[in-house]
Amino acid sequence: MIVALIAACEIGFWVLLAAGLAFRYLLRMPRTGLALLLCEPLLEVVLLVATALDLKNGADPDWTHGLAALYIGYTVGHGHRTVKWLDGHAAHRFGGAPPPRKPPQYGMARARHEGRVWLGTVLGAAVATALLQLAVWYVDDPSRVTSLESWRYVAWRAAGIHGLVALSYLIWPRKAPAGEPAGEPEAVTGPKERLHR
Repeated sequence: MIVALIAACEIGFWVLLAAGLAFRYLLRMPRTGLALLLCEPLLEVVLLVATALDLKNGADPDWTHGLAALYIGYTVGHGHRTVKWLDGHAAHRFGGAPPPRKPPQYGMARARHEGRVWLGTVLGAAVATALLQLAVWYVDDPSRVTSLESWRYVAWRAAGIHGLVALSYLIWPRKAPAGEPAGEPEAVTGPKERLHR
């Protein structure tokens, strides 16, 4: 049941995102589009409640509960950035906004960009860890929570690997070809303004 719900939440994320952007830019109904985009976090709340109810009803904690925590953590860490990125592209393609800037490709600007993305992964791992610890306390049976505890290591292993990749951009920064600027600040043109219209 939990795996099906995770899949439903993932599909729901993209459906709400597509609908929100369509209302904002194709149908010229920015408030309706914004309301749909603001419904995105409700999907994680539904998954969290369903996971808690599953455990409350006596389900043995297993990999599906751990995966649910990681999914929620990932969405908290990276969901907002994904929505902003797609909003920038939709605003350009359908709303007449200037094209969004691409992330910097070279030097310290690229290293800073990779570091910011990695911080999203760290936030996701922290959220997943907190949810898993709450589940461990909720179950309150050391013999039944081994699976939940192992998912904490999965979350931090992923954050560690991503951190090493981000660090590589700092230690070995890519050099811009001759005549090309080293980098520019990473930003999608006006995403905050567009999201708050």
